[in-house]
This record gives sequence, structure tokens and C-alpha cells, in this order.
Amino acid sequence: MGGTPSTNSIESLNYQLRKVSKNRGQFPSDAAAVKLLWLAICNIEDKRARQREKEKNLPASKRKAPGRLVEGAVTTNWKQALQQLALAYPERINPHL
Repeated sequence: MGGTPSTNSIESLNYQLRKVSKNRGQFPSDAAAVKLLWLAICNIEDKRARQREKEKNLPASKRKAPGRLVEGAVTTNWKQALQQLALAYPERINPHL
């Protein structure tokens, strides 16, 4: 799966993001909604990356793991962002570190 994401991949991502935002209900600000969606996307991509890792030695015709959400995109400066989130929301972030 390279280049353009398939419709199924996009639909899957949209479904997962709707589920996350619907479970949360209301947001205190637009920034809070963006943070939640960003973290959800990171979580979804992490799951997909683990699936791809498990299948990396299989021939391409046998792989079923979804591709990257955004081809070629890599999260940069994640450690600094995580540190800032841990400072701002220690009760939410630190249990997961």
C-alpha cells in the first residue's frame, strides 16, 4: 500500500476519530479537541506500525497491515511534546510513561 491511501483506510481513520471524540462529549476549547485528535492519530499509527512490524518478513502479497496514515510522515520532536504534556497534565500522562 503506497502513495494514496485507500478509501477503506480513510473511512477506518474517520470512524476511529469519531469514536474518540464522541466518547469525550464536550471540549473546553478547540485546542483541547485538536490535542485529543492528535493523540488519537498517534495511537492509531502506533497500532498500525506494530501490525506492519509483525508482517515485515512476509511477502507483500500476504501482508494485511494498513499503511501509514500519511505516507512519508514521521512524528518529529515527539519526546519534547511528551515532556510538555507530562508537565501540563501529569495525572493523565505520567501513568502511561
